[in-house]
This record gives sequence, C-alpha cells and structure tokens, in this order.
Amino acid sequence: MKNIVYIDTDFITLGKLLKHVNVISSGGMAKWYLSEYTVLIDHEKENRRGKKIYPGSMVEIPDEGVFFIQKQESDNGSTP
Repeated sequence: MKNIVYIDTDFITLGKLLKHVNVISSGGMAKWYLSEYTVLIDHEKENRRGKKIYPGSMVEIPDEGVFFIQKQESDNGSTP
C-alpha cells in the first residue's frame, strides 16, 4: 500500500515516522523494531532510529506499506 506522509518540519526521524504511521506504539520501541524487522529508505536498509528522512524520500516497511514523505505546505494567508 502506498501512503503519503506530510511533515511540517525539514525532516522526520525514522523512529518518529514509525510511531506516526502506527507501526510502533511508543518511541522506545523503535530500536527493538529496527533490530527485528527490515526497513528500507530509498531502497537501502536502515536500522538507525535517529536517521533523518527528508521530503522526497520513500520508506518501505514490509507488511506495513510504502510511505512517501512530503513537505506540508503551510498556508500563511498571504497573497503575492
């Protein structure tokens, strides 16, 4: 399943992403999860919970889905 994850910061860490998409229930589980399961970021295996993931990246979590990271555009109400 393909999903888009919108972030309003410059990046999201892998541990926070896992919690955000409900793969884990708490941030403390990230280290354990990454030691037991394979997670791919842009087709490369990653096991660091603090890995920064930037907009444009693709995160594949087998049996959970594929997540595309995009920047949430803020609407500050100004018009040029």
